[in-house]
Amino acid sequence: MDLLYKSTRGDSQPVTASQAILKGLADDGGLYVPTVLPKLEVSLQELAKMNYQETAYEVMKLFFTDFTEQELKDCIKKAYDQKFDIEEIVSIVKADEAYYLELFHGSTIAFKDMALSILPHLMITAAKKNGVKNDIVILTATSGDTGKAALAGFADIEGTKIIVFYPKNGVSPIQEKQMLTQKGKNTYVVGITGNFDDAQTGVKELFHDKQLAKELEEAGFQFSSANSINIGRLVPQIVYYVYTYAHLLAEGEIKENESIHVAVPTGNFGNILAAYYAKNMGILIDKLICASNENKVLYDFFTTGIYDKNRDFILTSSPSMDILISSNLERLIYRIGGEDDKNNKLLMEQLKKEGKYEITEQMKQKLCDFYGGYATEEQIKEKIKKLYEKAGYVIDTHTAVASVVYDKFKKETEDRTKTVIASTASPYKFTRSVLDAIDIKYDEWEDFALVDELSQISGVAVPEAMEEIRTAPILHHKVCRPEEMREMVKEILNGKSSR
Repeated sequence: MDLLYKSTRGDSQPVTASQAILKGLADDGGLYVPTVLPKLEVSLQELAKMNYQETAYEVMKLFFTDFTEQELKDCIKKAYDQKFDIEEIVSIVKADEAYYLELFHGSTIAFKDMALSILPHLMITAAKKNGVKNDIVILTATSGDTGKAALAGFADIEGTKIIVFYPKNGVSPIQEKQMLTQKGKNTYVVGITGNFDDAQTGVKELFHDKQLAKELEEAGFQFSSANSINIGRLVPQIVYYVYTYAHLLAEGEIKENESIHVAVPTGNFGNILAAYYAKNMGILIDKLICASNENKVLYDFFTTGIYDKNRDFILTSSPSMDILISSNLERLIYRIGGEDDKNNKLLMEQLKKEGKYEITEQMKQKLCDFYGGYATEEQIKEKIKKLYEKAGYVIDTHTAVASVVYDKFKKETEDRTKTVIASTASPYKFTRSVLDAIDIKYDEWEDFALVDELSQISGVAVPEAMEEIRTAPILHHKVCRPEEMREMVKEILNGKSSR
């Protein structure tokens, strides 16, 4: 039996996995969720003997049931190959009583590579399965990392175009240069004069624009998404939590039937939701530590049960988490609400109209798996410096957010359960913030001088992704206001707009 997907808002008919991947967002504006969360079919002991690619197949086959074994294995093989700088795909480093899960060994040195390396292959396979003749237009908003990883994944993939919107002054200089130097005849990058939430809201509105969809259909195009709202992005993220637990078991770091905690720096809620799904599939994860930066909308939600985006938007040193609308939280709200799509729809409409909603006491009780915390800018700096001085290990600002919140959790609960911290980006992606935290003398240094210095002090070679952009020319120059996004998309697809 194929596992089907339904909308969190209930107005759309259930669809197959390949259809959900192609559409990205349900017609009613909801997110696709599986009709049932499958359980792992192999034991943890069996998983402990598998490499990353084998683990990926064991997880993904349970969700993508209308893909044949050969189709899925082919997608996995193409995704998890030499574009990662280590054979294991991810590495787990023990430092100062925690396990850092390094998810940044892909081609854009951020965790988004873990899913965006495979999404283009899933999407092209899905298009063939469903007889799609149109070109697929990937429309994505990014707070910094998704954009580059999606651009790299879809560059020059036949039958696709990709348009990425990002906040012009809301990403790090390295993140921006990574996007603006992206090659590929089918790639387009547009800065917007607003923040990430403006970009994400604009993209969602374009997905809901029926007139635009009709015009694009007539021109031979259809939209899909590479954001974590796409189930084809979310499912591959479950894999690394399954792999990590099995790896710790194989290495004797944990015993049979021993639970772990997972701490995740959280913005759009996709990465920690993947850990929650892994837990529900049978991985022995106890607490899911949800770590926010000073845009602490999720911390406030887990503390009060009220989600309220009506607040100042703060630009921080962890820009990929500078988010006030955590889209993937809708999937969790739907689940803890008893999969009541009508009530879920009301809450999401309330969020759109009033900027906030409140869940019931009964729903709050189902959040006991989660612990919410946040880190200030000062605490982030202190953590980076302290970990470097104590363990010789350098982490980026986002990873530091999770590490700070984990320290708070330990102090508050006196819980010493072994904990995995999701390390979501290489420190090379945020060299200025990282080195400024270690020593203020770096304040006036030029960006790529900082890159070389980081290599010196960390003992880690400069990643190929950084070397590539050192002298690369800027290829994308577009900037628009949020209200001009619709016209910008039309110009690009009509071939009337240069980069």
